[in-house]
Amino acid sequence: MSSTIVEHADGLPLPQRYWAILTIALGITMSVIDSAIANVALPTIAIDLKASPSFSIWIVNGYQLAITISLLPLSSLGEIIGYRRVYLAGLLLFTLASGLCALSQTLLWLTMARIIQGFGAAGIMSVNAALVRFTYPSAQLGRGIGINAMVVAVSAAVGPTVAAGILSVAHWPSLFAVNVPIGILALALGWHCLPHTRPAAHAFDWQSAGLSAATFGVGIAAIDSLGHGEPLVICFLQFAVAALAGAALMWRATHMTGPPLLPIDLLRIPIFALSIATSIASFCAQMLAFVAIPFYLQHRFGYSAVEMGLLITPWPIAVAIAAPIAGRLVENYPAGLLGGIGLLLFALGLASLALLPAQPSIVDVIWRMALSGLGFGLFQTPNNRTMIAAAPRERSGGASGMLGTARLLGQTTGAALVALFLARFPAEGTQVSLLAGVGFAVVGAALSVLRLSEAGRRGAERVRIQDNQRLKGD
Repeated sequence: MSSTIVEHADGLPLPQRYWAILTIALGITMSVIDSAIANVALPTIAIDLKASPSFSIWIVNGYQLAITISLLPLSSLGEIIGYRRVYLAGLLLFTLASGLCALSQTLLWLTMARIIQGFGAAGIMSVNAALVRFTYPSAQLGRGIGINAMVVAVSAAVGPTVAAGILSVAHWPSLFAVNVPIGILALALGWHCLPHTRPAAHAFDWQSAGLSAATFGVGIAAIDSLGHGEPLVICFLQFAVAALAGAALMWRATHMTGPPLLPIDLLRIPIFALSIATSIASFCAQMLAFVAIPFYLQHRFGYSAVEMGLLITPWPIAVAIAAPIAGRLVENYPAGLLGGIGLLLFALGLASLALLPAQPSIVDVIWRMALSGLGFGLFQTPNNRTMIAAAPRERSGGASGMLGTARLLGQTTGAALVALFLARFPAEGTQVSLLAGVGFAVVGAALSVLRLSEAGRRGAERVRIQDNQRLKGD
């Protein structure tokens, strides 16, 4: 058994490394795409199951809520029992729940299956970046993070297109049934190829897990309620509950002797905290664009659904090209600089989309989409690599969980803002959303550049020295 534990080694040997990253990519692809496909199929599912729109929305919300409340607890559990176990358990649960979704005959059945699927997706998302860290040699970590970032970004971008393609040739249960064979393949590969890690000595903190679920679950629900025009009293009560739970969680995190579930210890590292803030701002900008662009192209310029799918495609293609390249660049250039340049290009792309001429040509739209994707791809890999590398190896789970939480918080805020802008500005809401995305991207660029400061460099260097000392000691 000891020969299979590779925590002390510098990454997995070839070809095991390739099979491990394929397993990680398959899992994260399914979990991210399934966040989007139900949105596309929701009207069809509601009609088929004879459900009202207000109740059918729980097919989407149940999945997101399950991920939200369990992401940080599962990343902490991964540090205690091993990232491999949490990932494989999440993958198994996700695969089984996908089969239940495909067999659903009622709205209640489908909603419960989606909630179970969300917990499985959280198991995958919570530790995937930590697994990448133990899969690749430290000198090549940027490449591994680049592949992972590319998979996440492309999956999020093409999710609606994949869903529309499947629905054009098959009924909605096929959206979920397709996960079953892919999940079985990923389980078989992961059982043999994913890295083993040494479990931590501390126990799981159930109280912090409950407080974390309340803080992020109710907090994100409050953001969503505000964006969808719920009464202000309800929004205020939700924010108040989240704030109280968050305060209790912070108190517990600062008074624990062992590693806290909320990684407050990592947030004390300046470069980690700045990277988290940059991630939230950038994913807010990304979701502002992703949600607004289909309405923008259809209502403002009259493009059909098929044409929109083709016009949006250059974005994920550009991300797929830029993310691995950025993974290599970050091995030689500061992440703060690369991230700042990438987010400024992203902001420029969004601004150019918001200012499209009244009758744009196909080329006018394509180069703007490609520029946005190029900028986001150049930013995401260095940022994610910095977050993971800044954390001590034994706290990789906490860093991975915060990475996913930052992405989810930014995306939820962005989607809520689009809903708010569409309600407030019926005619110009999509353009306002894109311009707001420009603002968030510029803020993200400024935060990224702050990592070039002396304090940020000292924090990163201190963690790298500590990490190297631990490796030598092992």
